[in-house]
Amino acid sequence: MAIMITDDCINCGACEPECPNNAIYEGGVEWTISDGTNISEPYTIETGATVEPDEDQEPVSDEFYYIVPDKCTECVGFHEEPQCAAVCPVDCCVPDPEREESEAVLSARQQTLHA
Repeated sequence: MAIMITDDCINCGACEPECPNNAIYEGGVEWTISDGTNISEPYTIETGATVEPDEDQEPVSDEFYYIVPDKCTECVGFHEEPQCAAVCPVDCCVPDPEREESEAVLSARQQTLHA
């Protein structure tokens, strides 16, 4: 499953540089699927919409740091554990119960994002 950041976030930013997929953004900041990935062609996100690689997407949160589920691999293919959760001083980087995904799915996403 993807990781999410709860509203207990203190906006310290410790998680952002740790993400190998550049899936973590400051609240209110738009994101792109190409940021930190090798995506260079139109990409279908979880909503079913196909987006251009550099097309700005709406922030997931305006108040707190957030993780883009389409880019989160729980660090599969990079680390033994999600690095955002490992460095979070308030333990607000937690599994998202609405996005349960197998390691195979996360690995396939990692391969797609970094092919």
